[in-house]
Amino acid sequence: MSLAAESPSPSPSSSSGSDDFAALLDAELDLASAVDSASAGDPSTSPTSSDDKEDDDEDAVADVETVEQSSAKRRKVKVQYQDRETAIRPDEDSIGSSEDAQIKICPPHPGYFGGLCFRCGKRQDEEDVPGVAFGYVHKGLRLGTSEIDRLRGSDLKNLLRERKLILILDLDHTLINSTKLHDISAAENNLGIQTAASKDDPNGSLFTLEGMQMLTKLRPFVRKFLKEASNMFEMYIYTMGDKAYAIEIAKLLDPRNVYFNSKVISNSDCTQRHQKGLDMVLGAESVAVILDDTEYVWQKHKENLILMERYHYFASSCRQFGFSVKSLSELMQDERGSDGALATILDVLKRIHTIFFDSAVETALSSRDVRQVIKRVRQEVLQGCKLVFSRVFPSSSRPQDQFIWKMAEQLGAICSADVDSTITHVVAVDVGTDKARWAVKNNKILVHPRWIEASNFRWHRQQEEDFPVKVKKNEKDKENDVAAATGPANEKDKEDDVVAVVTDPANEKDKDDVAPAATDPANEQDKKNDVAAAVTDSMNS
Repeated sequence: MSLAAESPSPSPSSSSGSDDFAALLDAELDLASAVDSASAGDPSTSPTSSDDKEDDDEDAVADVETVEQSSAKRRKVKVQYQDRETAIRPDEDSIGSSEDAQIKICPPHPGYFGGLCFRCGKRQDEEDVPGVAFGYVHKGLRLGTSEIDRLRGSDLKNLLRERKLILILDLDHTLINSTKLHDISAAENNLGIQTAASKDDPNGSLFTLEGMQMLTKLRPFVRKFLKEASNMFEMYIYTMGDKAYAIEIAKLLDPRNVYFNSKVISNSDCTQRHQKGLDMVLGAESVAVILDDTEYVWQKHKENLILMERYHYFASSCRQFGFSVKSLSELMQDERGSDGALATILDVLKRIHTIFFDSAVETALSSRDVRQVIKRVRQEVLQGCKLVFSRVFPSSSRPQDQFIWKMAEQLGAICSADVDSTITHVVAVDVGTDKARWAVKNNKILVHPRWIEASNFRWHRQQEEDFPVKVKKNEKDKENDVAAATGPANEKDKEDDVVAVVTDPANEKDKDDVAPAATDPANEQDKKNDVAAAVTDSMNS
């Protein structure tokens, strides 16, 4: 029986080996079994005509050659499912034979299924074998490091042949925003947000997860994003949420199971606590792109990461990240789909894909690295800008170590500690500093640090006039802005608290409290033009 018997069948639109690695393993096992049954002396071989026998012999020889080219001849194993559990044992017919004696030892074991080596049938608990459990592919599947490397190499060839890369997608604050029912605010209740949520409308964007007592809002443009991204990438979901939650959200995002198949990784699959890793992805790191709103969880793979602008739809999400403003749900507004975060990132992904597969590049396709492409595209954002910072960092700190300084350099800007004629921008939070006054006097651009952050999220140099430096009322305001610009004391909080976008605050007080987003208007006329589309399909009160 197939190892992939419990998995959904691969999507017709996704034929790469990364669609179902269990099927890839199964194909090899079936091939090995076919060779065994076709070999001389196999009692299962039935009499045939002389012509058929010659054809069978030729096929058997071809199969043997194929197996010998890929790996040593494998022992035939039987896979049986009993009450959703798997038992694997060696073929009794071969026990005691001279051939069996030659292959009884299986170093190294390629992997285990149901606790038994799927090549020789030896129990896993008899040896301490290094490897990784891939429970999200098949329950009970564990692969050794050599087998993982082999599968990744095979998958890479398939992907490149189909001109595809790998895309790892976070869920919360990246593709969706969720809230517990008991965390719904009074304003959200008054607007009937819970009544508006439904699982009956497949085209809706607001859903109730009854069994989990939660509401989930899909980010605008997410359906089109997944459809277009699937043409360029094999996609995985990778969340720190629980398995049951991840599967439920996958059903909302992919109701026909055409994008993710079994490729849904949750916190129970992680090999390191509070960290995500590409060790759980059966694909090469050189072709993997990650979309996530939190950099901290990808400590080993920052070069693969595209940091997403956080999606805060519910009031509880705003409270969680310290924003004392009305949420999008309370304002009955949302991000614009046409030029929101996902639409922007889709354009970036298209560019990365085009550059990677550029036929004019002399480097062999198999030797190319998407991390270098990401770095190249990112460095073009602020290319040609030379920045100097004024009272943005604590005086006791080393500017080059600050998060916003590093971000500017990653975007291609040159950062300097002193002013000179080559400076193009002075980054400050107060117009009253010496460097700020110098910028005004010398016709240099004076801009708030949030301009750098917005450019980082949008992968495009933002209009500086949308991020002006305001006159501060008193010294307390100055201190508050310095603290906001420099961020928390530790790296985790810095990365977790990168400015999130909340569009169109309800009043002037809120407007001062919220970080201007790339979509925020600069004046009242722009505000009227740029009001985010109301969520009419899900917010009927």
